[in-house]
Amino acid sequence: MLATGAAVTTALAQVDREKIYQWINELSSPETRENALLELSKKRESVPDLAPMLWHSCGTIAALLQEIVNIYPSINPPTLTAHQSNRVCNALALLQCVASHPETRSAFLAAHIPLFLYPFLHTVSKTRPFEYLRLTSLGVIGALVKTDEQEVINFLLTTEIIPLCLRIMESGSELSKTVATFILQKILLDDTGLAYICQTYERFSHVAMILGKMVLQLSKEPSARLLKHVVRCYLRLSDNPRAREALRQCLPDQLKDSTFAQVLKDDTTTKRWLAQLVKNLQEGQVTDPRGIPLPPQ
Repeated sequence: MLATGAAVTTALAQVDREKIYQWINELSSPETRENALLELSKKRESVPDLAPMLWHSCGTIAALLQEIVNIYPSINPPTLTAHQSNRVCNALALLQCVASHPETRSAFLAAHIPLFLYPFLHTVSKTRPFEYLRLTSLGVIGALVKTDEQEVINFLLTTEIIPLCLRIMESGSELSKTVATFILQKILLDDTGLAYICQTYERFSHVAMILGKMVLQLSKEPSARLLKHVVRCYLRLSDNPRAREALRQCLPDQLKDSTFAQVLKDDTTTKRWLAQLVKNLQEGQVTDPRGIPLPPQ
């Protein structure tokens, strides 16, 4: 009986795989592509080797890029419809699958495919189709940085991802802000990324200014999840000596007083990060008799 059950499962899996092959083939034809995009995006979590199958099949990545390029004209002026947005986001979901997979990630970066998504991150329209498009595009970059691979950070630092994320952190929806801040956090947690951001005053001050605006906004409209990423960014910046000196002057008061005590009451990790941040900024600080902090000698 058990053997029969296993045979049925195997047969079902085989049927499923045949369907996957069929849908991948259907991506190459404009007539069958939309349905194939929808079906494959639904299955992407349940087919572990979908990414190599997409990458190595003839014409598939070109078809996905065609879907992306096809909606560029709808970006400016912003005329993107919900239907267009859903369709291209299905294509983006498949690219995210390729970006996440260890077998295809390097080739994905070498082909500079993330750059095709940057026009979507440049958009500012607040309509639902555009929000969904930005969020899904950020998801692809988020999937890349989540791998903690040096080659990902090295690639992103050659592009405009930091200013793009900063703009979304300032004016996006809460969900988009959270993913954009997570991307910045992952870049900062890499030594090369931290050094890059702290290399010039302009880069550091831009990051610090946006983080400061976010803290002010969060004090009015709290979000524990977003605050966690903001605090982690500040803590990581405090690992750099020059940034630490600057943060002593510009760290928002709301992070030093009890503004967020209620929001963080059950979040021990963020509370610990915040305490460590304050400690980092206090260490090595010399005070003269009049109570004015002096720079360390």
